[in-house]
Formats: sequence, C-alpha cells, structure tokens
Amino acid sequence: MAAQYDLMVIGSGPGGYVAAIRASQLGLKVGVVEMAELGGVCLNWGCIPTKALLKSAQVFEYIRHAKDYGIAVGESRVDFGSMVKRSRDVAGGMNKGVQFLFRKNKIDHIAGKGKLQKGKKVEVTAGDGKKTVYEARHIILATGGRARELPNLKIDDQKIIGYRRAMVLDKQPASMVIVGSGAIGVEFGYFYNSIGTKVTIVEFLPRIVPNEDEEVSKQLEKDYKKAGVNIMVNASVESVDTSGSGCKVRIKTQSGEQIIECDVVLSAVGYSPNLENLGLEEMGVKVEKSRVVVDDFYRTSVEGVYAIGDIVPGPALAHVASAEGIICVENIAGLKPEPLNYNNIPGCTYCQPEIASVGYTEKQAREAGYEIKVGKFPFTASGKAKASGASDGFVKVIFDAKYGEWLGAHMIGANVTEMISEVVVARKLETTGHEIIKAVHPHPTMSEATMEATAAAYNEVIHL
Repeated sequence: MAAQYDLMVIGSGPGGYVAAIRASQLGLKVGVVEMAELGGVCLNWGCIPTKALLKSAQVFEYIRHAKDYGIAVGESRVDFGSMVKRSRDVAGGMNKGVQFLFRKNKIDHIAGKGKLQKGKKVEVTAGDGKKTVYEARHIILATGGRARELPNLKIDDQKIIGYRRAMVLDKQPASMVIVGSGAIGVEFGYFYNSIGTKVTIVEFLPRIVPNEDEEVSKQLEKDYKKAGVNIMVNASVESVDTSGSGCKVRIKTQSGEQIIECDVVLSAVGYSPNLENLGLEEMGVKVEKSRVVVDDFYRTSVEGVYAIGDIVPGPALAHVASAEGIICVENIAGLKPEPLNYNNIPGCTYCQPEIASVGYTEKQAREAGYEIKVGKFPFTASGKAKASGASDGFVKVIFDAKYGEWLGAHMIGANVTEMISEVVVARKLETTGHEIIKAVHPHPTMSEATMEATAAAYNEVIHL
C-alpha cells in the first residue's frame, strides 16, 4: 500500500486541478492522478492553444485590412508552421504554470491511469504497467471528455480529423469540410478560412451555432458567408470517400445529394465523456445517459466518491468544471457552499465576430411563460465599435416584464466574450434593468451597448 490522502483526484483538467488546489488551500493532503499532461485537454489541446491560433488569424486579418486604418504595409503571407508552433508554445507555458501551482500547494502528481477500487482506494497503472494502490478518504472523478465519433465519420487523423489534429496539421489544407457548427466547428472555420483555406461548414440542424439565440445564428451566418465560408444547414454527411488523394464528402441536403471534394474533413460533432475503465460498474457508481449521476455537491451514489466536469450532466465547459470542483471540495471541507446555478453559466465562442450568452434565449423565455421586454443595440450605433472598425453584431437583452428580472443576454461582436461577465454578475446580484440603465458606463466603450440595449428594452434608449 502506498501513500494515504485526504483527497485523490483522477484527472487534472480545469475541474481536477482547480479542485486539488482549493482542497490544498483548505488543509487537505491531495494527490492527483493524470495519465497525460497536467491541465487536461482545455489547457493543452482545447481552450488555450485554439485561442492562440485564433489570435494569429486575427492578426493576419488586421494586416490584410491595414489600409482601412490608414496604414500601408507590404505583402503578407501565412507561416502556418509558425502559427502552430506559437500555439503549442503557449500551451506548454500554461502547462508549466500548473506544475508550479502543484509544487506551490504541495500537491502530489501521480503519473498514470486511475481506477476506483472498493474501500476508498485508487489503483494507478503507470506507463510501464506497474500498478500502485493508494487510499483516500475522498475521491473526485474529473476525467473529462474526448471528440465524439459518428459511425459514418471515423476519425483516422489523416483525412478525417478531430480537433486535436486540427491544431497541429503538418501543412495548411487548401480546402476543408467541417461537420458540426458548435463552438469547435465555427472557431476552426474562422481560423482556416481567415488564413486562406476554402471552408465548408455542414450543420444537421436548421441553423449554425444552434444553441444560441436565433438572431445570433443569423448574424454569424451572414458574416461567415460574407467572409467566403460555404454554409450548409439542414444537411448531413452520409459518407466520406478517402481512397483518393483527398476526400469526397457525400452530403444529403433538402434539395438532394451533393459531393464536395476537399483535402481534409474535420469532425466537430460534440464530445464523449471518459467513463471507460474507471471501475464505475464494479463500484456501483450510478450512470445515466452516459453521465455520472450526482447531487448538488457532486456526490455520486457511492459514499466518498464524487464526480465533476464533462462526465456529469450540465454544460461541458471549463469554467463549469472549475466551479463544480470548488463547490465539491468546499462541501467536503464543511464550508456549506451554495449549489451552482446552471441557468447563470456564460457561454463564449471565440470566432470572429465573437459570441457570448447567458440565461434564456428569447424563445426559451417565451416558452417558459414569461412576459418579456427585449432590447437590442447594434454595434453600428456604437462609437467605439465604429472607431475600431468592428461594427458587426449587437447586444440583445431579455427581461421579465413583471418583476424586472434579467432573464438572458446574447451578444455577437468584437470582444463580447469580455463583456458577458457584467451580465453574469448582475444576474447573480438580482440586478434589475433600471439599475443597469442608471449605472454609468464609460464612453466610448463596447460595453456601453449592454446599457443601451437595456435602455432599449424599457424605451429609454438614447442612441437609436
């Protein structure tokens, strides 16, 4: 028998490593089992390196449109390999940051694959096959997820790729078909289209970014088509022929079948939780619809075992996993934390224009039976947006007409992922629309649009 811990965490993504650090702060002896890089998919292969790629694409676009700002520059070109290297370097630096935090908080990193055993034990299999068993009073499962595969779209990482391979391709493809228009699909669509790849996005549902407010979907589709992206909605990929030098993608549409030829197909159709080989069945941990069943404090059906992040119901987002991890650990430590309000979770998509939202869409609010007030402020009326050359998009807000509750907000435009936090905090504090209107916002800023949209909902808007 090896070391004993107050808490062992299986997985070191934004749920696992945050939970571990908070537990250490609260005086618990913590060990974290991780078979790959510290920081998990988000830090190493998701949130962070993709944002580095997107920034490179944005800088390239700035250069291409420099004359719009009164600047003359010479011919520019994409150095795809250098873009990829920068992205990997950024991820590598963040990974070292997590290693530092583990040392600072005296958290043991146990390299290997963890599996639950009865009696509050975790068996860890190292890379060389050696097995070690650890004891822990509490065990948190934070194993995250991976790219989902469709039966007719098997990922081979050569011609049919997932998001990980899309970040480190050996060379820039001349053409690409992206299957799925969620955050991963539209972000990679923006990146590759911006640097010169011919991009087609195929979406099974009637509109792209289908989880967003309908007006946001329409705006993004308009902007993408203007940028040269081929958008196909109400469409499904039936098969991909990879026998030749490229891919022949057979797509079923409402007007019949089409064949699109491309260099590579990116599958961006969601994720699958990593639940295999964790010992869940042997331990009797309850699972429903491929998610571990937990209570408000992330306790599973087995005493002393907890689960957070992508493997439990709720949005598969890094900041959600982090919040769940903190709540879970604080409850273990006896601090009586407040359960997470899943209706006040912001969602951000980092394409250009950016998308950010929280709470009800207009359709959801009406379906929930609310009588609502809706306000919308376009960035074409924003002085800062016009001065920045970023006047596409809008801010849309939804309030309950009876009590003034802020039901939701939906934004599309430059830097809106930085603006949504105002709404999240305001909703947490039960702020009303009138309080937002009377809170002085600095001018000129993009964030004024939130106040202006709120004023529009109450027929007090000045600049429309």
